[in-house]
Amino acid sequence: MTDPVPTLHFNDPTVLVTLTGPDQSGVTTRLFADLEPFGVEVIDVEQLVVRGRLILSALLTVPDDRSHLESTVHDVGATFGLEVAVEYGTGDNRARRVGRSQVVILGAPLRPAAMAALAQRIKDDGGNIDRIVRMARYPVTAIRMEVSGADPDQLQADLAAVAFEQGVDVAVQENGILRHAQRLVVMDVDSTLIQGEVIEMIAAHAGCEAEVAAVTESAMQGDLDFSESLISRVALLEGVEESALDEVYESLTYAPGARTMIRTLKRLGYRFALVSGGFTHIIERIAAELDIDYFAANQLEVVDGRLTGKIVGDIVDRAGKAEALRHFAEQARISVKNTVAIGDGANDLDMLAAAGLGIAFNAKPLVRDQARTSVNVPYLDAIIYLLGITREEVEAADEADRG
Repeated sequence: MTDPVPTLHFNDPTVLVTLTGPDQSGVTTRLFADLEPFGVEVIDVEQLVVRGRLILSALLTVPDDRSHLESTVHDVGATFGLEVAVEYGTGDNRARRVGRSQVVILGAPLRPAAMAALAQRIKDDGGNIDRIVRMARYPVTAIRMEVSGADPDQLQADLAAVAFEQGVDVAVQENGILRHAQRLVVMDVDSTLIQGEVIEMIAAHAGCEAEVAAVTESAMQGDLDFSESLISRVALLEGVEESALDEVYESLTYAPGARTMIRTLKRLGYRFALVSGGFTHIIERIAAELDIDYFAANQLEVVDGRLTGKIVGDIVDRAGKAEALRHFAEQARISVKNTVAIGDGANDLDMLAAAGLGIAFNAKPLVRDQARTSVNVPYLDAIIYLLGITREEVEAADEADRG
């Protein structure tokens, strides 16, 4: 049996060694190899490289021969052309305060003023930024902050207001073990997963696209009851040939980054569901093409190869979308707290509120204002960064697949 690791007490002496300068291969190896003979214990290590510049910090117990340690560390620095700082103190890092959150900022571009305003709001809410890392440089700049000391719900509300003023997107998630659990992503389809509205594409075949589009816009803004508006719009499709649905499917354009997002998260064990106020004839084929696990949509009635202008069965409306999310979570045996909902219209609001993380994606103002998290860049894969996944990890996984 190995000896127990000695406990570091608050008042025990420690030394912080920091090297900064041009990044080079072998710095970390050399530093710790040269420290080994001193019999010190490594308490903490942080290393960061930004545009080829290295910052390497090591927190150590204090050896008997301090001057020898200092000269050794300075020799390492001289070898690699690095600046060296040696600071003595007591104890470990101070304990992080309660209320730990992950704050992800998306900007295209991300301006210093936005960073300053968000940092100030975190401070005003009693929070401390413990760590900052970059998640991605393109297609958006994504920055993750680890924050402690602020209530996550209050932080989300306050940072959302600042983000809107600064023209960036912010998501706040409470840190905890559940963040690493399997997740279910539930997506709206029209104007979220795909560009445009399917019912308007079908209406083009009936010569009433403009009329249907006007009703759709009012429904998505929340001005009309979705179910009533859907019934009236579908009625205008009476007589359209069923083959028009195949033509619409073949003409669909996915949102930029949609395939990347789904492919990446599926690799990590995520489940996906489509919940749409659209139609099964289209949604079922999308689900098969993208390897989606579950879907719910409305069924158009077809008689003798033509649409009758009626819907078969219950309508998947605003409440129905939220119920579908809970149903699919139960099927997948995933806690509703670990669901992610993505949508853009008023009929998505209940679903966004029911999910553990509800994301308004390029949403109507009503939806953007009510959703806890909003993404206003056109790239659906930007949502990956909100879940703690970096661009480098995405590219590495793509490369491994190609290999």
